[in-house]
Amino acid sequence: MSKDPNDALPISVRNVTKTYGAVHALNDVSLEINSGEFLTLLGPSGSGKTTLLMVLAGFTRPDRGSLKFGDKEVIRTPPHLRDVGMTFQSYALFPHMTVAGNVGYPLRLRGVSKDEIATRVEGALETVQLGGFGDRRIDQLSGGQRQRVAVARAIVFEPRILLMDEPLSALDKKLRDQMQIELRSMHEELGMTTVYVTHDQREALTMSDRIAVVNHGRIMQLATPHDLYESPANRFVADFIGESTFLDVRKFGSDVLFGDQKLAHTGKIPDTPELLLMARPERICLVDGPAPDDMNTFEARAEQVVYQGDSYLLNARLDSGEMITLRGPIRQGTVATLPVVGDRVTLGLSAKDTVIIDGREV
Repeated sequence: MSKDPNDALPISVRNVTKTYGAVHALNDVSLEINSGEFLTLLGPSGSGKTTLLMVLAGFTRPDRGSLKFGDKEVIRTPPHLRDVGMTFQSYALFPHMTVAGNVGYPLRLRGVSKDEIATRVEGALETVQLGGFGDRRIDQLSGGQRQRVAVARAIVFEPRILLMDEPLSALDKKLRDQMQIELRSMHEELGMTTVYVTHDQREALTMSDRIAVVNHGRIMQLATPHDLYESPANRFVADFIGESTFLDVRKFGSDVLFGDQKLAHTGKIPDTPELLLMARPERICLVDGPAPDDMNTFEARAEQVVYQGDSYLLNARLDSGEMITLRGPIRQGTVATLPVVGDRVTLGLSAKDTVIIDGREV
C-alpha cells in the first residue's frame, strides 16, 4: 500500500487563535508542515497540542486564522471533506463489527464497491501486519492489535494527511516502544504528511522529522529532534525534553561566568540578561586526575548514589550549594569504583556540552 510521496500535502497554519473564555487554548499559532513530513506536537496536558490537532481535523473551529492543505483554504471545510485520516487515543473502534468491518467503514461511507473494499481492506491490514485478521472480532484483539486496526482504518482510503492523537498512550512500555518503530516505518512506506500528538518526549524524539514543543497555546520551539535536544530555545524546552540541571550564569564581556569561574563553551550565547547553564546528566563525568583544557570542572560532595542496572545516578551538591545530577554507564567492575555518600568528587563538563540557554520564563 505504498504511495507516491508527491501525493502528500503540505499544511500551512497561519495566526490561528482559539479561546475558551479568558483562556487561550491557541494563541496566534503559525506553523508550516512540509509535504510528507512526520511532525509531532509535543507538550504537557493543557498545552494546546490536541486543540491544534482538532483544528487540523476540522472538529474545532478557531476564532481566527488560516489553515491550508496545499493551496486550498480549509478552515471552514467540514471534517468529512478534508481527506484526512485520524486515529484517536481510545481507538474508537466499533465493537459490533469485525476487523474488516471497522477498517472498511470509511470506504463504505464513500460509496466504494464491495470488491474494491475487500481488496483495499486486506492491503491496509497487510500494511499494519494484520493480514488475515479481517474476520476477527475487536474483543479478540490485544491492545497493540487494536491500535493497528485503528491505523489501518485511518489509512485505508489513502488520505494525503494522517492525524494521530496519542495513539500509543494505552499500551504498556515494551509494546509502546515497539509500535513507535513500526509506525515510523509505516510512515516511511506510505509517505503521508503525518501530525502526531504526544506528551511523551522520548516518543517524539524517536519518531519525528521535526517536533513542535507547545505550551500555553504557543509554539515554544520547532526543530529536529537533534537540535531540540542539543540546542533548546529556552528553559521550558530544555526541561521538557530530557533531564537537565540548570545553573545560573552571567555574561561578563565576552565571557560566561558561573560564580567567579569562567566557563569554556563552544555555542552561541543568547542575547538576554537571564542565562542558564544546561547540564545534561549523561554529559557530565567524574574526573579522576588532571582535566583536559577544554573541560569545565566543579567540586562537589556525593549526596546520593543510585544503582539502576545498566547505569547509575549520582546526585551531588556543588561547593556553591546547587545540586547537580550525573548519569553514567555501569560496566563490568565499575560498581566497586563508584563514589559513596559523603565522598568528595570532581565533576567535568566539556566545552561542547556546556550549553548556555535563555533563562527567562516563557
